Amino acid sequence: MSPTILEQEAPKAKLGGYEFFRSIGSPKHIVAPMVDQSEHAWRILCRRYNSHLCFTPMFHAKLFSDPETGHKYRKEQWSTDKEDRPLIVQFCANDPQLLLRAAKLVENDCDAVDLNLGCPQHIARRGRYGSYLQDEWDLIKEMVSTLHRELAVPVTVKIRVFPTLERTLEYAKMIEAAGAQMLTVHGRLREQKGHNTGLADWDKIKAVKEAVKIPVIANGNILYHEDVQRCLDHTGCDGVMSAEGNLYNPAIFSPREMPPFIWEMAHEYLDICKTTYTRVGTMKAHLFKILQPSLPVHTDLRTALAKAGSLEDLVSIVDQLKERLEKEVQEKGEEDYNGAADERGIRKYGHWRCQPYFRPVLPADHGKAKGEQRKREKEEALKAQEQVTTEDHVDKKPRQEEEAC
Repeated sequence: MSPTILEQEAPKAKLGGYEFFRSIGSPKHIVAPMVDQSEHAWRILCRRYNSHLCFTPMFHAKLFSDPETGHKYRKEQWSTDKEDRPLIVQFCANDPQLLLRAAKLVENDCDAVDLNLGCPQHIARRGRYGSYLQDEWDLIKEMVSTLHRELAVPVTVKIRVFPTLERTLEYAKMIEAAGAQMLTVHGRLREQKGHNTGLADWDKIKAVKEAVKIPVIANGNILYHEDVQRCLDHTGCDGVMSAEGNLYNPAIFSPREMPPFIWEMAHEYLDICKTTYTRVGTMKAHLFKILQPSLPVHTDLRTALAKAGSLEDLVSIVDQLKERLEKEVQEKGEEDYNGAADERGIRKYGHWRCQPYFRPVLPADHGKAKGEQRKREKEEALKAQEQVTTEDHVDKKPRQEEEAC
């Protein structure tokens, strides 16, 4: 009787820690795992602009490995080629065996498998994965150790920090002891997201780097190219990961006097998509980020982008925007848009250049006001329902047939 997966011994030649890190080129510039956004076409683009290592989007281990529907999920979400290296495939999971089953499907096509323990979104809370496993240390240890023991490639882990440094360091050491061969530390708390994003804590990242013996990647506050070296100097980390900064400027890791024109990046990305399968929704999401500086100015093209349904539509929109922006650059020049930083550290570029997006600061009572608004909406909905109920007594059968359509 052949041994089960869990009874097999790990390959003897598997590299770990800094041996593994050196084997993939000691990468300093790393593209983050982003749901539906760090797909194959995007990775091809980023590698052209000095990205040394790319992560796939976060894949759901259960959906990825489902015996009946997993093939469809993988066909839509997962693709690579021999040029797409080094590459780390990331999964979210809360079951060691499902995680292993998914990881086994990719271990021959990547350099490592990563466990997502950092996703802070509500969907992660409902699904019980990502940062919402932060307090389930026994489960985390079992998942990491299972992959470490059973895979032919190393396991890496991406985490968020805790409110206290002591808890953060204890957490990182536990994950290292379980078998993680590289750690990415996002220096924000689980609660820091959306308009409450705030700043990542580089001091906590630095402390983790000093506390463990495996490579540590810093994540957070990387908005401009200059931030990369500042982060490396401050934290002492082995590399820097960019997520949002990369989405708004895929050339963020490339040293250049000025960021690229937005239409250049958009066209180059769409050209890649012509030969690399990418869902239209994914392409649109990328264009909303790359073109973001100009969309509030050219609102008709923003509307067209929202309605676009094909690659050809998207190319046409970028062509139109390029024509308009080239005229603006010629008329206005860039003397006043040369990237000089203001007192907040925000660099001033023309809306025709790739640049980060800064969320508006919400008033302190925003949460209370939002709650009151929801209460009013619920009251109005109840009144409307009462009116519908009254009408139903008059003409109930036709209305029921209408709702069934």
